[in-house]
Amino acid sequence: MPNHTSNSTESSDNKPPYGEVDKSPEPAHATTGSSTTPKSRLNKTPKMIANGRRAFMWYLLSLVVLIIDQWTKWLAETKLTFHEPVPVIEPFLNWTLAYNYGAAFSFLADAGGWQKWFFSGLALIMSLFLIGYLIKAPRQAKLLSTGLALVLGGAVGNLIDRLLHGHVIDFIHVHNADVWHYPIFNIADMGISIGVALIVIDMLFLEKKREMPRS
Repeated sequence: MPNHTSNSTESSDNKPPYGEVDKSPEPAHATTGSSTTPKSRLNKTPKMIANGRRAFMWYLLSLVVLIIDQWTKWLAETKLTFHEPVPVIEPFLNWTLAYNYGAAFSFLADAGGWQKWFFSGLALIMSLFLIGYLIKAPRQAKLLSTGLALVLGGAVGNLIDRLLHGHVIDFIHVHNADVWHYPIFNIADMGISIGVALIVIDMLFLEKKREMPRS
């Protein structure tokens, strides 16, 4: 006759005592409500979506910069006399009409004329590059796209000046009485300077964050 007593005793010895928690390791899945989602799937680098057709709205920003630049230059040409300052905020700001035949800070202004085509070519190449890059720029990188659009508008604004007049029209004169004078500039120069600053900020502080895996 089989001994049922010994079998029942062995089975009862294999069971954990009443109330004891099972501490055996669980499968390496994330606790997301689903036991079939591995943690590795949750730590992916976010997919960057290009601006694509949405680059059109950044082109509009460039167009706004371009229109304001050309309009203010037209006002400067029609309302101001060459190199005669008009005080705006004394002693810090004047409107002073000036012509720049070179690059920033009048670089190569006295080169003899070839600099017009040299800087025009550079501006054209930069503008074409920015037009293409705005399409490929990440849609999430709004600060980067803003900077690119401002630089594009400014570059085209000064390019138009060089092709139409052979020089860039400047009129914004920042100074400190007669002690210190900043080189006279225009709206296009402001767009380029602000745009470059935004691009650098994005490169230093935001680009790496966009590429970090999301947990």
